[in-house]
Amino acid sequence: MALVALGVTLSSCGGSQAAALGHTACVDVATSLREFAASRRDATPASARRERAQALDELRRALPPAALAGSGGGAWEALTATLSESSRVPEVDLVDALTAQCAATLGPGG
Repeated sequence: MALVALGVTLSSCGGSQAAALGHTACVDVATSLREFAASRRDATPASARRERAQALDELRRALPPAALAGSGGGAWEALTATLSESSRVPEVDLVDALTAQCAATLGPGG
C-alpha cells in the first residue's frame, strides 16, 4: 500500500520526487558499501558474514525507492538494474557500478 501511495506521489511530482527517491536509494547504497568494506576487514569469518548480510539487506532496501525513481526513465533506471542484480551477482562485482551511479547525488564523500 505504501509503495502504491509513493508511486502516485512520484507520478504527480515528477523529477524532484524522482531525485529525492533516488537520493534515498543512494543513501542505502552508501551504507551497504560501507558495511561491505567493513566485512572485508573483519577479523573473524562469522563477523564478516554478518557484515555482508547487513550490506546485502541495505542493497535490497535501496531497490524500491530506486525503482520508483526510475519508473519515469533516466539515470535511476540504471541504478535499479544494478540493484536488481544483487540477488545473482556478488556485491564485490557491483561496487564500481553502484559507486558511479550514486556519485552525483551523494558527492565525493558518499
